[in-house]
Amino acid sequence: MLNVNDVIIKYGNFTAVKGLTFNLNQGEILGLLGANGAGKTTTFRAIMGLLPPSEGSVLYNGHQVSYDDVNEIGYMIEERSLLTRTTVKDLITYFGELKGIKAKEIEKRLDYWLKRFNISEYKAKKIKELSKGNQQKIQFISAIINNPKLLILDEPFSGLDVINTEMFIEVIRDFQKNGCMIIFSSHQLNQVENFCEKVVILEKGEVIVAGDILQIKKDFGKRTVSITADNINILKLKELPGVEDIKQSKDELIVKINGEETIKAIFDSVKSLSNLTKFVVSYASLSEIFISKVGELRG
Repeated sequence: MLNVNDVIIKYGNFTAVKGLTFNLNQGEILGLLGANGAGKTTTFRAIMGLLPPSEGSVLYNGHQVSYDDVNEIGYMIEERSLLTRTTVKDLITYFGELKGIKAKEIEKRLDYWLKRFNISEYKAKKIKELSKGNQQKIQFISAIINNPKLLILDEPFSGLDVINTEMFIEVIRDFQKNGCMIIFSSHQLNQVENFCEKVVILEKGEVIVAGDILQIKKDFGKRTVSITADNINILKLKELPGVEDIKQSKDELIVKINGEETIKAIFDSVKSLSNLTKFVVSYASLSEIFISKVGELRG
């Protein structure tokens, strides 16, 4: 279990992270979101024990992260940090040995991952001879070669196409099924929304949203109602309490509302219409919540 308790991190007089708190259990995935300079990388460093908090605590299985925990942690940084003049095999062997893995076991694991990522033919190639996407795969392999129990991924999908992104997600899911705790940052909020249970959103070091994603959406209160029917009285819908905005999108009407009680009022207004083929209520997206919360903070 990972416990981050009221963490404050300062660089001199500058406070990079203020009052960060969250818990992560085995098999959970947490998305750490925020614009550049929000404090994500600083948070990662604190979690790995590279940067002691100025206040608060970071506990891994009940104790502060130490050198003894290194072999159980995998970290993939956003900027590629590969030794480009070395071969794939030599590079992964180097990283694996740093994690205390024997050479034969490293090669066995490397062969598995190269095959899974469809790049077995690059084993003896130098890193600089690989495309950016394949370098990203090698960097990912370097982070998971030790079968970590805590995996930290900083923008893992950066520069990847849709197919390779899905490949990464499948691997992340496999680690989750095996009980690995996973934290990752991404600017692609739709991906965070699709497979994270928890989220923390930072803005200039401050936590503006934190917790279970579904609960965050429920607490936010806003909903979207998508309707497809003939002769919808848009003016009548606009007059209903809680309706904030209405837009026509192709063959459906998109109604933005605030408050669950508004859903019934809208349904009562359209239920008798002919060709009512769609009435779908959905929560606000993480993107909408992020924009709203950041906007409130910035005034």
